[in-house]
Amino acid sequence: MVDAVHIPSNFIHQIIDSDLANGKNGGRVHTRFPPEPNGYLHMGHAKSICLNFATALKYGGKCNLRFDDTNPEKENLEYVESIQASIRWLGFDWEDRLYYASNYFDQLYDYAVALVSQGKAYVCSLTPDQAREYRGTLTEPGRNSPDRERSMEDNLDLFSRMKNGEFADGTYTLRAKIDMASPNINMRDPVIYRIRHAHHHQTGNKWCIYPMYDYTHCISDAIEGITHSLCTLEFEDHRPLYDWILDQLDVPHHPQQIEFARLNLNYTVMSKRKLKQLVDEKLVNGWNDPRMPTLEGMRRRGYTPAAIRNLIEIAGISKSNSVVDVGMLEHCLREDLDRTSPRAMCVLRPLKVVLTNYPAEKTDILGMSRHPKDESMGERSMTFTRELYIDRSDFEEVPPPKFKRLVPGGEVRLRGAYVIRCDEIVKDAAGNITELHCSCDMDTLNKNPEGRKVKGVIHWVSASNSISCEVRLYERLFTHENPDSAEGDYRDKLNPDSLVVLSDCRAEPSLASAQPEERFQFEREGYFCADRFDSKPDGLVFNLTIGLRDTWGKIQNT
Repeated sequence: MVDAVHIPSNFIHQIIDSDLANGKNGGRVHTRFPPEPNGYLHMGHAKSICLNFATALKYGGKCNLRFDDTNPEKENLEYVESIQASIRWLGFDWEDRLYYASNYFDQLYDYAVALVSQGKAYVCSLTPDQAREYRGTLTEPGRNSPDRERSMEDNLDLFSRMKNGEFADGTYTLRAKIDMASPNINMRDPVIYRIRHAHHHQTGNKWCIYPMYDYTHCISDAIEGITHSLCTLEFEDHRPLYDWILDQLDVPHHPQQIEFARLNLNYTVMSKRKLKQLVDEKLVNGWNDPRMPTLEGMRRRGYTPAAIRNLIEIAGISKSNSVVDVGMLEHCLREDLDRTSPRAMCVLRPLKVVLTNYPAEKTDILGMSRHPKDESMGERSMTFTRELYIDRSDFEEVPPPKFKRLVPGGEVRLRGAYVIRCDEIVKDAAGNITELHCSCDMDTLNKNPEGRKVKGVIHWVSASNSISCEVRLYERLFTHENPDSAEGDYRDKLNPDSLVVLSDCRAEPSLASAQPEERFQFEREGYFCADRFDSKPDGLVFNLTIGLRDTWGKIQNT
């Protein structure tokens, strides 16, 4: 777990500094990260995680993990477990402060009874459609429910019977009694309890009424002693309701809600509903598909927690919504992977090369650095033999302009080995190239004799001393910069080439011991990681994390 994460000073920290200077909250700083367990966490959540936990670390405070589990029909333990795993992977620890809103269901019910007893909540029999009609619009006030003036005694009786399971789903709701003419539509007698005969993953079948998020969240914060309730901007209009509920009740503490802009990335969607739709319609291979912007998906693809934390530091914390260029994230990722990833050679699309003048019985054992800038990573050994594999993209029979790799009659250097010349092309009956016959300049092992200039350098592996592996090439899931734009359905913008599977790749022997999630730079190809679920010693699978080119980084340095 990280000991500290740098979040640049921001307006939230300025508020906290002022609170501490004034002795507010007894000098305490206590935050929380409150996910709903109805899906996997995504990049948008990463910003909230880092902000809440890093703020607690900065001020020597505490940060809770609390599941706001008030909708059992959409929640399950798979989501609970994946959320905990993602937060730990990102580098944070809630220690012994794991809570569920369902821990407080008894207290929440008692607080609701208190509101009814004060005449500040009532049982309503309007259907959902009727309630929407009565609610009014942004420009027109709402109308009072016919049940708004029901007596306290009748409300208490009905609410108790709701709790006891006497009514079907949708028959009644409990609503706060605030102001149907309020310009803030969230204050127009919002529903705070509804009937749901559903099994809950924590409380089983004890309850058949469940509190709404807005009602639950503020009281849960108060019970836990949260000092600063940090929310994204879409909750700004909910803050008056947050404060109203706490002001009516005898709660132990009244936290301060502060809103900040969420993290938005181009070329992706950040709606849990839409991500779930992609999963349910099998447009991706589950929540942890490496193309998904979920933290589990990014982890599987080979993204590093450090890169994600670094992006959030660069993007900063503000109250203005904006879209972060995904190239910025990729730049952070390349910087981290370049520093930490050992090098290896893997031929993705093998083309056989026979060195006709290299003795069949001869081998060279070549020592190569595992990292050009970090000697502590040591070396790996490569066996050079008469028959090799190079990548098909490194040979062109009719080369395009400025092509600097192997061509008929041309020379290239094999990385860390010899200079070779293509002398003959072998084709099958259909005219497809099956192998190249080349000659090897035996005087050029890792050196350039005087007068020799060879521009191209390509990677290779031995045909007999290499291993087979599968490589999955991933690209961005969407082709459009803004998949959520009004033009057409976001699913129409899915990239048909977002996954290409290469099943017969050849890798150097050092990769045979690759562990799940271990990351490498495949020289001249990009950064890859061993798939955390599918890669096994008898069947290696590598995922493309990111290519080598960093357009965003180059733009920033011009």
